[in-house]
Amino acid sequence: MLKRLQTALAAALTLLALCAPVHAHGPNAPAHQLHQLGDFKLESGEVIKDFAISYVTHGTLNANKSNAVLMVTALGGNHHRIDYLIGSGRALDPAKYFIIATDAIANGLTTSPSNSKAQPRMQFPRFNMRDMVSSQQRLLTEHFGINRVVTVIGASMGGMQGLQWAVSHPAMMDSVVAIIPLGRTPAWSTGVTEMLRQTIMTDPEWKGGNYASQPERAMRLWGGWLSGTIVRTPQYQEAAFPNNMDVVPYLKTVQEASWKRIDANDWIYQSWAYDAHNVGTTPGFNGDYHKALKSIKAKTLIMAGTGDLLNPEADAKEAATYIPDVRYVAINDGRPMGHISGAGITARENELQNAEIARFLDIVTDRGRKIQ
Repeated sequence: MLKRLQTALAAALTLLALCAPVHAHGPNAPAHQLHQLGDFKLESGEVIKDFAISYVTHGTLNANKSNAVLMVTALGGNHHRIDYLIGSGRALDPAKYFIIATDAIANGLTTSPSNSKAQPRMQFPRFNMRDMVSSQQRLLTEHFGINRVVTVIGASMGGMQGLQWAVSHPAMMDSVVAIIPLGRTPAWSTGVTEMLRQTIMTDPEWKGGNYASQPERAMRLWGGWLSGTIVRTPQYQEAAFPNNMDVVPYLKTVQEASWKRIDANDWIYQSWAYDAHNVGTTPGFNGDYHKALKSIKAKTLIMAGTGDLLNPEADAKEAATYIPDVRYVAINDGRPMGHISGAGITARENELQNAEIARFLDIVTDRGRKIQ
């Protein structure tokens, strides 16, 4: 019994580290802020009406605006997604950098199907990863007057946005740190997200997206599959649960902790953008994926999760072979953790990421001389 309780507690802590509720915000955390962009035109030509992008900041922007870092967030995540990298003595030290941590379109804080009054629920237009990047670019230039950042950093879909940033806006960044990313979404990953969407959309409680309250049964299944299974590896599960039946209470703990963390429609919309991701379809590259990667001028650090079943590390490794100035690091190669390698949930991978990123940014900033 004690072992099962310990297992359930460890699982809950793991989940909270990886997938903190979208609205979770501690009393000492920087306040949410919104930058209003009005009617925001998408790459498709459609418009998100009354659009506002949510963000928080850490640190102070220096006089010549040379110490800015842009953080972009993951599928279903928010501006807390890489908090394990932010803080005194960590890779993103607010005493050194001005960190702008943003919220992606449709995460429940930035304008989303769940909070839009003009285009609620399934009336919301579809968007893509480049639209997310465009909203962040406008935040930097229009609100902060920042035309270049030290780095764009993010995990999972954040890493994917980071690579898109490097292709779309090469003159606006010195570097990119892409953690457990994809340069383009493969069929395997789309298969995962499609089955998760079907889990939600085929449930009667979803009601074509017009539910009065979160479709609990569907979202519990969604949480168990996504946060409890696909983000881990067989090796990691075997080590965590020598008695295979202990995984059952673990999954129940995960489901209880996760099913309310993001609105169902918000996640569906973000997952569509996730599936459409391909830096090769950036205007000017005619769908040539490798040409787009070769065009990246920013120094690039790619950190992939060994055994990742959501964003396969083979795809990240292939992308790295085409980026001109790149360093590739496998996270937890000794004991594959999979997608949660990019969550900062264990001391070893937390220390590895902080050390590698700090060392990389030290090179990018010429040991800090470029941001003085």
